[in-house]
Amino acid sequence: MICAVILAGGKGTRFWPLSRENCPKQMLNIVGEDTLLRQTIKRLNGFISLDNVWIITTDILAQDIRFHLKSLGKDAERIRFIIEPSGRNTAPAVTLAAMILNKLSSDSVMVVMPSDHIISDTKQFQNKLQVAVEAAQEGYLVTFGIVPTRPEAVYGYIRSGRPFKDSSDEIFHAEGFFEKPDAKTAETFLNQGGYYWNSGIFVWKTAKILKEIERYLPSLFKELKKIDELNDLRNETFKELYSSLESISIDHGVMEKSRDVLLIPADFGWCDLGNWTALSDVLEKDEKGNIIQGNAIDIGSENCTVIACDRVLATIGLKDMVVIDTADATLVSSNKMVHEVRKVVETLKRNNREEHLIHRTVERPWGNYTVLEKGNRYKIKRIVLHPKARLSLQLHQHRSEHWVVVFGTARVTRGEEVFDVHANESTFIPIAVKHRLENPGPIPLQIIEIQNGDYVEEDDIERLDDDYQRMKKG
Repeated sequence: MICAVILAGGKGTRFWPLSRENCPKQMLNIVGEDTLLRQTIKRLNGFISLDNVWIITTDILAQDIRFHLKSLGKDAERIRFIIEPSGRNTAPAVTLAAMILNKLSSDSVMVVMPSDHIISDTKQFQNKLQVAVEAAQEGYLVTFGIVPTRPEAVYGYIRSGRPFKDSSDEIFHAEGFFEKPDAKTAETFLNQGGYYWNSGIFVWKTAKILKEIERYLPSLFKELKKIDELNDLRNETFKELYSSLESISIDHGVMEKSRDVLLIPADFGWCDLGNWTALSDVLEKDEKGNIIQGNAIDIGSENCTVIACDRVLATIGLKDMVVIDTADATLVSSNKMVHEVRKVVETLKRNNREEHLIHRTVERPWGNYTVLEKGNRYKIKRIVLHPKARLSLQLHQHRSEHWVVVFGTARVTRGEEVFDVHANESTFIPIAVKHRLENPGPIPLQIIEIQNGDYVEEDDIERLDDDYQRMKKG
């Protein structure tokens, strides 16, 4: 059995303000016709069945990712999830996944991959994957080394050794792993040859990786073994144990130490979008080296990335800059300093600002809502419901709501009443009264919601019934 384990955590920091904690990079449509996560899943089509695709992510993101995958249709329901209470780096995530898959089949092979990489040549990727699976079945840990095209200092490197079985130029023993080098060292690696970018994509048998983790990360293995014996990954004991695990990558913890690592050189159009400047590797640039997207006007800039959303964004005479504009936040940075965007996110989080967490427009399985204005004791939203969709039956302890129908017909449950509200009509929902908004019609429903109360945040929602199994607050 061949299984894919897709690592889909993330804090939405490196591509802020387009990414947020509840909408990290893998859920963005940055490059190509689909989001990075959905591209990752589609890339496996024909090689691994969706029944054997597992997504490992945090409890915070799991629900949004499930909604995000609904556009894949019924096939999305075949994908399974492994939920971490909190992100603890790749070694705990891989170990947890391996223990779960090993119970299903001790002979299973894991293909571990990030959810936010770009690979342009799917056929070549699957060909290399087949080579890796065959080597993994012989008891090796296999990784892909990307053929370097320049002396890049933002990637880790792997040095190749002797050919595997002394007869192949397609797969080698890995001789060493190297941290992100300085520019001079990266140039030396490129000139010497035999050094490859570390792709972070791994293939191994579950039994083999568990054996290596037990050898090189014995404390982590012991603690996860306790978790594995719980047979219930939803209880508080699991959450407590997992949150206390050492945060360490599988690269540092195992791959750098194991004697059974193989390297497959690969050139399948790979790119790890580490920050905004990485877009220059995958997006088309104009004659002055600029990437200009969205509602943007540029005059005389050079080597800049400018991305606008709804409002007009005008740039003049900039050089080596990144300018990203969204409805509620704007980033302006030099190319050299754009990696420091995480410090902006940390500041927002420390100051309890929502801009690190969600966008002004939030997608939901039933439609979306946009925060139009927010002030002391009030919030104004535009809510759009898909045809035949409905929100949960819910109540609020701290706010009342006024609903004004702009377009379509709203079916409203308020207490024991059920009635329709048409365009240019309104209704009122008092505090602590159960209610539901529904769209019975064949066209989208649009309403303006005015919230009023001493607390108007999203976690003041007590769900009593929900079509999307969100039976909790928030």
